[in-house]
Amino acid sequence: MLTRAEVASAAPARAPRRRSGQWAAWGFLAPVVIYLVAFYAYPLYRNLDLSLHKYTVRSFVQGGAPFSGLDNYRAVIDNPTFWPALTHTVLFTGVSLIFQFSIGMALAVFFVNHFPLSTTLRALFLVPWLLPLIVSASTWSWMLNSDSGVVNSLLQAVGVNPVNWLTSPTWALTSVIIANIWIGIPFNLVVLYSGLRAIPSDIYEAAALDGASGWQRFWRVTFPLLRPVSAITLLLGLVYTLKVFDIIWIMTKGGPTDSSTTFATWSYRFSFGNLLPQFGPGAAIGNLLIIMALIFGLLYIRIQRQQQS
Repeated sequence: MLTRAEVASAAPARAPRRRSGQWAAWGFLAPVVIYLVAFYAYPLYRNLDLSLHKYTVRSFVQGGAPFSGLDNYRAVIDNPTFWPALTHTVLFTGVSLIFQFSIGMALAVFFVNHFPLSTTLRALFLVPWLLPLIVSASTWSWMLNSDSGVVNSLLQAVGVNPVNWLTSPTWALTSVIIANIWIGIPFNLVVLYSGLRAIPSDIYEAAALDGASGWQRFWRVTFPLLRPVSAITLLLGLVYTLKVFDIIWIMTKGGPTDSSTTFATWSYRFSFGNLLPQFGPGAAIGNLLIIMALIFGLLYIRIQRQQQS
């Protein structure tokens, strides 16, 4: 048994250790906090500030931009390009996600059953994901060229008239969606393949003994067990696809006649695509994109909680 004097002498010794542990924890946490503040918090604050002031090039550099409240948001919503850009953003995101997820799921199910050269083929499917976006978009621009593109050459070979993929208002949005689907399939393949590998094989054996067909095993075993992985895959794909800019700008620049303009390209055009940049409206459009991504993220969290309860 320790005397009161021994206990009193041991207490101050523990305090420095506790303080040193706290300082060590703050030391490990500091780089993360600095990174989040520098690359997330400050840019978000700056974008909000831009959207609430009437900035010119001079005031952007020197400061002193007058406060305009929600005028930039009103100007954006009243702009005739707003509703077409919103429609294109929704179509571009929705169609891309559906096909990327469906094709990625089919390929993941195909590759989960090992066969000769399966590893090599799976690695080749990752090439679109590893290529820089500027290379992928430039390649698709060449392939879909109206005069010398390989796609029109194949269509002519089977007796189909050439299509103005990038210069026709009817086909421009379809063209960039096709390119984006091709680029996004490998991500879905990798994540869903990892999820399939984590499902125990005993469950499939039990389902086979019960007489379940291949489709029944997929729909009643694979798909429900893969739901958490599928949900996070769709959420990440949604956030990424909403802000896709490089592919559309390189292939069509949002044209012709705004037929492939999305919020991402429209925001860039306001902020940097003119001789007289309009930073306020461009920032307002960017904030609308953030709000859209936030709404879908909150919906995802709510659905996950409902499934877990």
